[in-house]
Amino acid sequence: MKYYQFSFRQKNAKLTVVLKAHSKEDAIKKFKQSHKGTLVRVKEVAAPADEMIKELIQKFLNNFTGKKVSLKQLIVAVRQMSVMTNAGISVHDSLKEIVKATEDKKLKEILQQAVDNINAGLNLSDTFKQYKNELGGITLAMVELGERTGNMADSLGSLADILEEVQENIAKFKKAMRYPLITMTAMAAAFTILITVVVPKFKAIFESFHAELPLPTKILLGLEYALSHYGLLILMGLIGSIAAVVYFYRTNPKFKYQVDKLLLKIYLIKDIIYFATLQRFSLVFTELIHSGIPVAEALDTATDMIDNAVLRERLEGVKVSVSRGVTLTDAFKDTDLFESMIIQMISAGETSGQLDAMMYKVTDYYRMRFNNILDNMSAYIEPIMLAFLAAMVLLLALGIFMPMWDLARAVKGAH
Repeated sequence: MKYYQFSFRQKNAKLTVVLKAHSKEDAIKKFKQSHKGTLVRVKEVAAPADEMIKELIQKFLNNFTGKKVSLKQLIVAVRQMSVMTNAGISVHDSLKEIVKATEDKKLKEILQQAVDNINAGLNLSDTFKQYKNELGGITLAMVELGERTGNMADSLGSLADILEEVQENIAKFKKAMRYPLITMTAMAAAFTILITVVVPKFKAIFESFHAELPLPTKILLGLEYALSHYGLLILMGLIGSIAAVVYFYRTNPKFKYQVDKLLLKIYLIKDIIYFATLQRFSLVFTELIHSGIPVAEALDTATDMIDNAVLRERLEGVKVSVSRGVTLTDAFKDTDLFESMIIQMISAGETSGQLDAMMYKVTDYYRMRFNNILDNMSAYIEPIMLAFLAAMVLLLALGIFMPMWDLARAVKGAH
């Protein structure tokens, strides 16, 4: 966003006002709508100091909290807009009605901004680009598709279906993670209580041995000392570290790339990210080419909505290769992201001229694999939980009982 200073005359008085807009033309339209008088001069100026401070604070808060609109409310708004535009109502009038019924404050703000921008001559996608983090890349991609094809109703209908599927997957993920999270939290709480309450009871006994303590006992005593003396600092440091990682992940591209690279090496997480990303990519890409968008442009749009920086970089290579004349099949093969079966399906679709039909099957395959992971999440996580539980029990048992065994041997030896 840029700032423009307007000098104008109104009832023989010389006035100035600063407006924020995407371009000079947009600023002039906004000025004519909100001010009366004779325009004398308009020029681009630096942002006012108070606005700069507000933007910096807001940017920090947005990057840290990453607040998004209610997915449920977004689905309702998109579905309503699809029905209204299909009935012949303009996008502008549809948005005005939807704004009145929307309860989510952030979504209401975005849609109202869209109404104002459309009045100023901008497209709906121009507004949504400003709120990509809040609305998601899929929303922006499908709105742009509707504008390019002139069939906004169908694009919004497809978007509502996609968002409903996303909502269902989120519900599945939360349900699958509920039991492991409760169990792990209970285990952590129990372990902490044992360390801070039970271990100190044995501390005096251990110290009276005047002998070298086993390693598990030393670990327990070290944990007890750290939690007793620095527990609050450890908790604050943990929260601060998480906050710093989240902030830098959202603001520093190099840091984000390294974290994304690490996530693709972690058990289970790598599969969730991989199949979720390829499902969304293939879904958007399929919708675009099915609507007649050129392959290179469809790749550009579909790649732009990918969150993982490593996967996005590799899929951007497909776009570059296709623009150089390489076949889509070879370009996908060079990424090493797709199984040989998928490559063969894409090749068959490209050769027969039915690429969109074959890509729908590819999308269904990745949807099936992703849903399979969600449906069996508990089974994947249980071995990790059992390993943690076994490790904690073993540490407590050995840490407490090994010195006792040593003491018993010493007493028997003395007799």
